[in-house]
Amino acid sequence: MSPKKMDDQHRIDYILLVTIIALLVIGLLMVFSATFALGYQLYQQPTYFLMRQLLWVGVGALAMMVTTRLEYHIWLRFSTWIILATLALLILVLLVGDSRFGGQRWLFNGSVQPSELAKLATIIYVAHWLSSKGEQLRRFDHGLIPYAVLVGGITGLIILQRDLGTAVLVAATALTMFFVAGASIWQFSLIGLLGSAALVVLVTQSSYRMSRVLTFLDPFSADPQGAGYQIRQILIALGSGGIFGLGFGVSRQKFGYIPASHTDGIFAILGEELGLVGSLLVIGLFALLAYRGFKIALAAPDTYGMVLATGITCSLIYQAIINIGVVTATLPFTGMPLPFISFGGSSLVVCMAGAGLLLAVSRRTLPDELQDEELRETGHLRRRNRRARVSGARRRRRPSTAEA
Repeated sequence: MSPKKMDDQHRIDYILLVTIIALLVIGLLMVFSATFALGYQLYQQPTYFLMRQLLWVGVGALAMMVTTRLEYHIWLRFSTWIILATLALLILVLLVGDSRFGGQRWLFNGSVQPSELAKLATIIYVAHWLSSKGEQLRRFDHGLIPYAVLVGGITGLIILQRDLGTAVLVAATALTMFFVAGASIWQFSLIGLLGSAALVVLVTQSSYRMSRVLTFLDPFSADPQGAGYQIRQILIALGSGGIFGLGFGVSRQKFGYIPASHTDGIFAILGEELGLVGSLLVIGLFALLAYRGFKIALAAPDTYGMVLATGITCSLIYQAIINIGVVTATLPFTGMPLPFISFGGSSLVVCMAGAGLLLAVSRRTLPDELQDEELRETGHLRRRNRRARVSGARRRRRPSTAEA
């Protein structure tokens, strides 16, 4: 295939863009429904939280436009500085951060949550690091050890903030990227076993984490006014919604029954007001986002783009799975916002910036007809390259950063 064909850009993935916009619209509607009473109670302004969310959507839209328009290889230049700045913020929040809800996770009076920034910063840096290793990734000293130190250091700082859910998300995303970049099965298995063992130790050595696990195992036997209160109220909300829901704005559980009903518990309010139909619609949108994201990763022109797209897609989908799993009592309780829907500035802006990066990769992917041409020329699918499980893009010339 000619270099010209490889370097041609084309339109972004508009199906993915529409999916993200649909999730944002649903999120704005649900934030208003879940907070109009709270806004009036606290600020005598029913639209207080909606206006703040609109402001963050505007900031996120700007970040998304920038990351979409920039050629994604430009982040190779800045990935080291990005991760160093993120590590500095993770350390800073432990020293001078605000303490809320039993954790020390916020800076600037609750405006910035460094662990949210770490989600995207880790993906950008790990994608760069993995794509630069080549066959050395399969070596113990050049692949497994440096990867474990890097990811372990980041997740360790997040755990010190008492934010185990985000630490698990970052570790799971990085592990998936490690695997699809070409790590061997034994490396993947060893890291998985070590990570699982560390998780068990962290849970069993913490009374409040162990209490959450025991409540998850038997939520109806737990103290209804203590450990089991939140999950009971969430399940009541979901059960009240039935098939078609009580109607938009008609939720009863948002009136002080579900803590954080506009953030971590917003899916319960959605289920109560829009019912099973509305819940399945949101789940379907996330499924479509996963499909388009992995499709972009498969068609990425190089390993960096493939691993980057895989990491962003997995991070967004893992977040959604954890949030919905907690709300439906299929996972132990942990605080995790629902991407694009929950109220919150740092999370929303980071999710939208990540979506912009995913769209930027989609601008460099091969159109279907060129993928078919490459298949005829090479005689096999690129993703069968054993050095990178999702894409054989290493065989293709990576566009230089000067082409950005």
